Amino acid sequence: MTEHARRAPRQAEADRNDRALLDAAREVLAMDGAHASVAAIAARAGVGIGSLYRRYRTKDELFQRLCELSLDQWIEAAEAALAHDDPWDGLAWYITASVNSGAGTLGPIAGSIAVTEEMEAKVRRSDEVAEALVARAHAAGVLRPDVTSVDISLLIEQLGKSPLIEQLNRQGHVELAEAAVNARKRIIAIALDGLRSGRPTPLPGYPPGDELFTARWIHNPSKPEN
Repeated sequence: MTEHARRAPRQAEADRNDRALLDAAREVLAMDGAHASVAAIAARAGVGIGSLYRRYRTKDELFQRLCELSLDQWIEAAEAALAHDDPWDGLAWYITASVNSGAGTLGPIAGSIAVTEEMEAKVRRSDEVAEALVARAHAAGVLRPDVTSVDISLLIEQLGKSPLIEQLNRQGHVELAEAAVNARKRIIAIALDGLRSGRPTPLPGYPPGDELFTARWIHNPSKPEN
């Protein structure tokens, strides 16, 4: 047996553990926010804490990797949405896919970890494709003109962090799983309807700025967590 053949099963197990850790980290963050503990993440993933630290030296490193993957999901969703022929269908698909993937649920850890160069590069690309998607919808007249790409990102974040499904799963209410998924679909549809052009009620205040995202992600290691 070659060395490669001997290593293959171990690598496959390591890959499975890594996927389980990242999925668990996202789920625990959705419930516990910035106070998510390494022990809770490892337990939810079904691995020991030692396995977690063999893959990620610190909790920050785990969260940074999770942010990078989430940004990849935002980018992939936006690029796929731009491939839709219909501007409204593409925008609606982007919002729905981003909410369902949980790509917008990492807001609670903003400012608690350092932003890596790779994260910065992915943020720039994510902004580019999201703005292109919104600009196309505006040009087609299907998106109300006072909605910005930041509005869309904030909407995805708010809809994505709803704990209903996670809470019911944790409580063992499997009989309500279908109803919870249905409720989320309805809320997304209601939100999408409010984005369509031709709505009579103007949005209050003024358009949100990028600083609502960027300021939160400035890492200050000297500031204690609440």
